[in-house]
Amino acid sequence: MKTLFDKIWDAHVVSTVEDGPTQLYIDRLYCHEVTSPQAFSGMRDRGLKCFRPEKIFCMPDHNIPTLNQDKEIVDPISRNQVAALDKNAKDFGLNYFGMGHKKNGIIHVVGPENGLTLPGMTIVCGDSHTSTHGAMGAIAFGIGTSEVEMVMASQCVLQSRPKTMRITVDGKLNKGVTAKDIALYIIAKMTTGGATGYFVEYAGEAVKDLTMEGRLTLCNLSIEMGARGGMIAPDEKTIEYIKGREYAPKGEAWDKAVEYWKTLKSDSDAVFDKEITFKAEDIEPMITYGTNPGMGLGITSNIPTIESVPEAGRISYAKSLEYMGFKAGDSMLGKKIDYVFLGSCTNGRIEDFREFASFVKGKKKAANVVAWLVPGSWAVDQQIREEGLDKILNEAGFELRQPGCSACLAMNEDKVPAGKYSVSTSNRNFEGRQGPGARTLLASPLVAAAAAITGEITDPRVLMA
Repeated sequence: MKTLFDKIWDAHVVSTVEDGPTQLYIDRLYCHEVTSPQAFSGMRDRGLKCFRPEKIFCMPDHNIPTLNQDKEIVDPISRNQVAALDKNAKDFGLNYFGMGHKKNGIIHVVGPENGLTLPGMTIVCGDSHTSTHGAMGAIAFGIGTSEVEMVMASQCVLQSRPKTMRITVDGKLNKGVTAKDIALYIIAKMTTGGATGYFVEYAGEAVKDLTMEGRLTLCNLSIEMGARGGMIAPDEKTIEYIKGREYAPKGEAWDKAVEYWKTLKSDSDAVFDKEITFKAEDIEPMITYGTNPGMGLGITSNIPTIESVPEAGRISYAKSLEYMGFKAGDSMLGKKIDYVFLGSCTNGRIEDFREFASFVKGKKKAANVVAWLVPGSWAVDQQIREEGLDKILNEAGFELRQPGCSACLAMNEDKVPAGKYSVSTSNRNFEGRQGPGARTLLASPLVAAAAAITGEITDPRVLMA
């Protein structure tokens, strides 16, 4: 009578403090340059070594430029952060995929594609979008810097056990609707605080039908509705995706692992603290109009009127529309845009580039649009070139940049200028997220591709063959 979450959590409990947190064993710690320096300093101050260094994988991704990675980083803060991670990883004897390494990229893209993220694992990183890895049938969540230090020192972390929620998406998705649209639809319905205190398991026909890359996108956005994390039970798709990847089990260990992975599903009589169901046919391509990921709507819908907003949220709603330069009741269709960003840990995988390239093939980028197409890793970049997608993109007027977090959060040089509109496949549209004064509209790779071709918000289904 256990949920998938219960099975994995219970298998990793070391001890429980009475009326307090659980000491949870951690299988994998991912480390990037932004949230790790203080953790390493704390380890040095206490004269500690990492307890299980082989379980820790480090790589810079937030601060790295997406052009001229063979040269010294220009921005001094970014340069120092990347250099600090380089030194710390070497000093503590940790696995390190530095800038220029063939396995470098966004940590949440690199983990799954190398077989480092496996079903049944507990995975943490000093980054909220660690929830991505839950798509593999793992418990994965973001932690603070002091907790990063705790895991380095003990391979354990103290955590309060979250409640469980199952979100079921029944039925088949309509044409032009992607995993990103499912996520934005759910967040719009749930609000950005609707899953606070819960760990979410996604289920239903529409979720099962998603590719592994689509599932990674869906779980990535769990944090945006306040959830501690999101997960999907492993199945034959999961096993097939992992098979043969570099860090995946081999030989007899593989057979044993698969046998275990097949037990990782919620029991038929498992009880969740909360159950929510949505219908796949109700979802259309989505776009956000405000300054949090919950302010989203179907692309053919109009921005809600203030009367339809709960009274408690009306001040922030009005402030959000003022920042975005939009009016209540406006249609999103036809609104002019300036930038398009394809990439991030949400939509920087090979399938996202295949989707974008197939849409723009034979068309031309609008002259008024600046487009940043940023692979999530060097492995994705290689696949793009092997499949000839770079040629399709070039012919349509697009250029590839080098892997990194890029314009998702503007910690690097890829910043959208103040007042400009960016259709972005990333995960957050907060004020200034993509650069001071930048205005971000979250969308799927298909919606981004349609905007890049027309220079305005366009329903991609209109242009699809």
